[in-house]
Amino acid sequence: MTRTVLFAALASVSLAACATTPAPRTENAPSMVEVQILAINDFHGNLETPQSPTRYLDNGTEQSARLGGASALAATLQLLRRENTVTVAAGDLIGASPLVSSLFLDEPSISALSTMGLDIAAVGNHEFDRGIAELRRIQNGGCEQHTRREPCAVEPFMGAGFRYLAANVVDENTTTLFPGTELRRFGDVVIGFVGMTLEGTPSLVAAQATEGYAFLDEASTANAAARALLADGADTVVLLIHEGGDVDPRFNIEGCPGLSGPIVPIIEALDPAISVVVSGHTHQAYVCNVATSQGSEVLLTSGGRYGGFVTDITMMIDPAANRVTALEARNVPVDGSAGEDAGVAAHVARYAEAAGPVANRAVGSITDSGERGEDCGDRPADGLIADAYQAQASAAMDAPVDLALVNSGGVRTDLSGAADGVLTFGELAAMAPFGNSVLVLEMTGAEISAVLEQQFCAENGAIGVCDSIIVPSASLAYRVDLTRPLGQNVVDLMLNGEPIDPAATYRLATNNFLAGGGDGFTLFTQASTIANTGFDIDGLEAYVARGDLSVPVCGRVRGIAPVD
Repeated sequence: MTRTVLFAALASVSLAACATTPAPRTENAPSMVEVQILAINDFHGNLETPQSPTRYLDNGTEQSARLGGASALAATLQLLRRENTVTVAAGDLIGASPLVSSLFLDEPSISALSTMGLDIAAVGNHEFDRGIAELRRIQNGGCEQHTRREPCAVEPFMGAGFRYLAANVVDENTTTLFPGTELRRFGDVVIGFVGMTLEGTPSLVAAQATEGYAFLDEASTANAAARALLADGADTVVLLIHEGGDVDPRFNIEGCPGLSGPIVPIIEALDPAISVVVSGHTHQAYVCNVATSQGSEVLLTSGGRYGGFVTDITMMIDPAANRVTALEARNVPVDGSAGEDAGVAAHVARYAEAAGPVANRAVGSITDSGERGEDCGDRPADGLIADAYQAQASAAMDAPVDLALVNSGGVRTDLSGAADGVLTFGELAAMAPFGNSVLVLEMTGAEISAVLEQQFCAENGAIGVCDSIIVPSASLAYRVDLTRPLGQNVVDLMLNGEPIDPAATYRLATNNFLAGGGDGFTLFTQASTIANTGFDIDGLEAYVARGDLSVPVCGRVRGIAPVD
């Protein structure tokens, strides 16, 4: 039988610390109420089941299966639902999506999630990819155009049938972008929900996408919201937060093996009124109890990515004592065993058919020599994108651009599509789904070296990658030495086979996300921008259309493992 995370009669999760001791129960007092919470996170518009299998740990045994897909997710949710149930999400439902969703501004994903009964969702950083105005349209519906893509291209868009929450996203008047909280009644109990994204969201999207809004500290915002919900009658509070942890292995039915990462200090600072934290962002699957600094325990969950898991949470609440008496949870794989929802399947098929002529169009040929690097911090897809940046920028300038840099987190798929010798537009769009512009900057060799050092952070005495690895075009290569002090980790920085000149000025191509300081690379913002050469997907298509490409051999970045 599958183990569960269970704790009974937890005074630390109760609201007794915030109220007087409850009177003894009488014969007419309400009995325990069971509430089910079904949770997902980081769907990223994956309407169709991803091709790659997911390896996950189930009761000590490694399993492998293709997981996810909207119709299978809808059927799994329907099969799991019991009385007193609510379905929630912890952000990044859209953005960085496959073409069948992104081509249509993620409207089909929002409609599918609404149809399958999603009730409440926190905003994530990718909800902001296309800007505030477009995010409001996603919530409210309509066909007003805010991007270069045409909205309502297949059918009218009615908006989300669920409520986005954004407790820590405020304007200059401290008014939240969307409501920060919501109360839900289940019989004799009331549960408060708080939804938010990570405080660092502005560093993960283009600067103009969040203009006019500040992103507040997660723990203090959650605690203030929780206290307000208690005052409004909540028996306990559930936090939906688009921030997460790291575990090893990455996908688990239960447990949080080796839990670390930014979610841990957030939980440690939480008010005892918060009994459950549904997290996301790190694309990992875990379920466990985590202690707070006040001595209470919080149930922490995450359901992986792309609709691959549903977290099934059961709460037992004593309405007379205003406390949670028991919690249990497990991640349920969306492996197709529940079947498919016919309505959602038809909806996905309609959009897949509409996207087909675009997605399946062959762009150019590519050959694979079979050569593989032995010391690689980069992936072949990263190299392809960086090379395309350099080619695009050089074609637009009056002189060749010296190098290009791309963040590994901005390259969303591998180059498995090259196996048949042809790259389609759909495969290219999956690699580069953000619609970034390629800019040309002027930087000295010393400045390039300094920005490469911003890849690394120190945590608990160990140095590692903060967010993304910076992958160069073929003209540049470097090695990483994590045994050296922070700020001195990039060594053997070579341009065209020669050491880069710290005093010389170079022309560098990169995307507008990095140029705006994204992923924490703030030194890019100090560089002079001399040209905008257009959208990255257009340059990538032109580069591949030349037809003389080979799969790049990794090894431009050495001494460190790639970041997924």
